[in-house]
Amino acid sequence: MANYILVVQLDVNEKYVKEFNELYDGEHVPNLLKVEGVVSGRRYELERNAEDQLRYLAIYEIERADIPESAEWQKAATTPGWMTVRPHITARRRGVFRKM
Repeated sequence: MANYILVVQLDVNEKYVKEFNELYDGEHVPNLLKVEGVVSGRRYELERNAEDQLRYLAIYEIERADIPESAEWQKAATTPGWMTVRPHITARRRGVFRKM
């Protein structure tokens, strides 16, 4: 088990939800899982309304806190397909957490 997680919460324009989910599951997560030091990646959709929560959640277990800023991560995260849907993300929160 990794000592860090990257947590990403997103909302997307409703017109692009299908394309967003297809690209996230079929391209984005698989590419990020190839980055050295990424242990796992899982996605979730908000099941019940909760105050100040965004609709989609991704949690990546990572071996080092600096992995999301690495050149390898940036290359994996900015593929042409993913960049077509990224402008339709309407809200985003992101943070790296250390295991206590």
